Amino acid sequence: MKSKLFTKRIAAAILSAVAVLGLAAPTHAASKVVMNLGWATPLDSDYGVLAKKFKQLAEQYSNGSIEVKLRCCAQIATEDTAFKALQLGTVDGYFITQNNVSPHWPLMDVFVLPYIFQNKEHLQRVTQGPVGEEIRQTIFKDTGVHLLTFGAPSYRDMFNSKKPINKMEDMSGLKLRVPKNQVMISTFRAFGAEPVPLAWSDTPTALQTRTIDGGDNGTTVIKDMKFYEFAQHLIILEHFTSVSPVFVSDRFMKKLSDEQRAVVERAAKEASEHQTDIVTKRIDAVRTWLTSEGGMTATQPNRAAFIAAAKTVQAEFAAKGGDKFTELLSKIQAAAE
Repeated sequence: MKSKLFTKRIAAAILSAVAVLGLAAPTHAASKVVMNLGWATPLDSDYGVLAKKFKQLAEQYSNGSIEVKLRCCAQIATEDTAFKALQLGTVDGYFITQNNVSPHWPLMDVFVLPYIFQNKEHLQRVTQGPVGEEIRQTIFKDTGVHLLTFGAPSYRDMFNSKKPINKMEDMSGLKLRVPKNQVMISTFRAFGAEPVPLAWSDTPTALQTRTIDGGDNGTTVIKDMKFYEFAQHLIILEHFTSVSPVFVSDRFMKKLSDEQRAVVERAAKEASEHQTDIVTKRIDAVRTWLTSEGGMTATQPNRAAFIAAAKTVQAEFAAKGGDKFTELLSKIQAAAE
């Protein structure tokens, strides 16, 4: 009897061990994680600078347990569709310009307000400080999407195919492409232009066919997308100081171990610092290239009238944005001091 009982106990122990191994097997199989990271512009654009560095660091720091596949040029989504895809978990990660986040998380419009940041240093104090961390936590709570890094600060420069802009009155009659963002639509209208809300994916064709006269984009995007071939007038106003955050889905983050998650966050931070260093130095060089090899003519109008118009837009959206919007706006303004 004792022999049979002993045999049964041994068998039970073996079965238990097999069961534990069986439960552990999926975890081991999932230890190698693939991340598809997408964006809308070319591989060698400013987004690509961050993405390539992030890939290098994430794979290095994880000893190969994380593989990052770079999906430029709207291969896996567009900026207009990516946020919803992140919420659904059908996209792992994507760069989304701040104005294209607002339809999904309206508080981001605080970042879109014209002349809300005094300079790029002010913007970085916000994104790298307590306000930035509060935004990360709040956007995840509200949408279920993780803001991995804000990326490098940059300016949006205007361009058009019709005429140089030397004063705000010159904006009259210009049909300028605007993202589908109410702050930007109101800003262009306040500047005297005729805003044409248009998806990013439709913009190059609209510019080539003269459906629009121009628009505004990050300085380097104008070069990367070769918009200088269709619009010879460059207008430097620095009216929008922008970021293009990298967002990742909660579904992707849940695939990571604690160690892998720490690696992803560290790689994103360091890649963003790398991008900031490169992009900051590049903006002046790209403007010079656009007005030499690109054949554009640049003007830098006096900004007083534009800033005055921008303040009316700020007041308009502060009045209807609600308490959370006003509170966030106040924190951003305080960071300028």
